Amino acid sequence: MLKVRTLLIFVLLSSFVIVTAFISGHDDDYTIDQLRELYSSGQPQSWPKANVDAGPAKNFRDIGKPGSVKFPKDNPFSKEKVLLGKMLFFDPRLSLSRQIACASCHDPELGWGDGKHLAYGHNRKNGKRNSMTILNTGYYDRLFWDGRASSLEDQVQFPVQDQAEMAQGLKAMVRNVKNIKGYRVYFEAAFGTKKVSLDAIQKAIATFERTVTSKNSRFDLFVNGNKTILKDDEVMGLHLFRTKARCINCHNTPLFSDNQFHNDGQALYGSKQEDFGHYHLSGKQKDVGAFRTPSLRETKLTGPWMHHGNFPTLRDVVEYYNGGNPSPIQRSVKVDEAKRPIPSPLLRKLNLTKEERLQLEAFLGAISTQVQKIQAPELPK
Repeated sequence: MLKVRTLLIFVLLSSFVIVTAFISGHDDDYTIDQLRELYSSGQPQSWPKANVDAGPAKNFRDIGKPGSVKFPKDNPFSKEKVLLGKMLFFDPRLSLSRQIACASCHDPELGWGDGKHLAYGHNRKNGKRNSMTILNTGYYDRLFWDGRASSLEDQVQFPVQDQAEMAQGLKAMVRNVKNIKGYRVYFEAAFGTKKVSLDAIQKAIATFERTVTSKNSRFDLFVNGNKTILKDDEVMGLHLFRTKARCINCHNTPLFSDNQFHNDGQALYGSKQEDFGHYHLSGKQKDVGAFRTPSLRETKLTGPWMHHGNFPTLRDVVEYYNGGNPSPIQRSVKVDEAKRPIPSPLLRKLNLTKEERLQLEAFLGAISTQVQKIQAPELPK
């Protein structure tokens, strides 16, 4: 009788522990060794369930190794176009001052960004936003922080004309390139004609940019079977990324971006850096302060972070999201209710411990690779 009673108490206690763990949302039932085995199995379907809200779940794709970049039918890949596009990308003669190239703000040794809080260009004017890296832009549906460009070809025209960037008219840019005789042979090789046109310039630069992609990160190698390449903290950070930290809601897909626009509490309403983001295109209140989710691939190389460049370290970024993204509007600021920022419902306090925040930061390093060093091309004369 005593043995039966002891067994009954044991069963009840065991059930209590399991139910408590389930209700609390903790993954106490996974050891680090089990997580290592699951995530490195090469079978994403066996991974622990991701913590995804109902909205993102509709189009959810889990993180993993990306496939090849697709080139559009009207601008297929050719090595000749890549070479021409690379030259144009590094050529400052496309700008009004003849001193600013695309590469001025997108330096390969700075993660294809510029490492600055805010970009600056013509006459050292400060731009309004941080220079986004061009790494992996071939995977995006829309370009720029606010999504105003529908393709990489479309994107080319914006910085050229921007008075705080290259400050050059498109016709004048084309004329400048036409006047460089050395370019003619490269246009003929790429397009079958020596004719220099805006369309050809856009297509060449876009083709080059589609080749600027990440190498295999340690994360990619890990989830494809190299189970020892990540440290324990990085494995735990991966698990937190998909579960308790909720990063996966916006930073999903193999790109680590959902290609969508979210207000994460950084419209900076009423300040000198006020920026309504995607609202300027959509005109919808839900898009006030909404910006395109950046890819987290290579994120360790691409600081400072956020559209305003105000976060100098990844630790700042993690701490901000852990706090639930507070975005108070000062009482002294008069608010236009039709333009009051509405933070995304995906945001909430995470209550990550200090150890968990460090583990999450460690994982972000595991999806970054080494600085790319490329030889700048010799420009035609």
